[in-house]
Amino acid sequence: MRMFTRVIAAVVALALIVSTIVFILENQQKVSLVFLGWSSPELFLAIPIIVALLAGMLIGPLLGWVVVLRKKRKLDRRSI
Repeated sequence: MRMFTRVIAAVVALALIVSTIVFILENQQKVSLVFLGWSSPELFLAIPIIVALLAGMLIGPLLGWVVVLRKKRKLDRRSI
């Protein structure tokens, strides 16, 4: 069973790596982002998209964690 799990994990990892490489190779256009008057240097389109994805993957769980902490504190205050 361990061998099967490792093979499945390897296949999933390989699929993620291949899809990431294909995504990067398909998005070779250069873009410049403008936000609140600030203009970024020209980068490949894949870079801002990947940065936004990673930022969302970090910010989302952090905000969820803050909500859970607030609810726990609120419940603790009620029990006192």
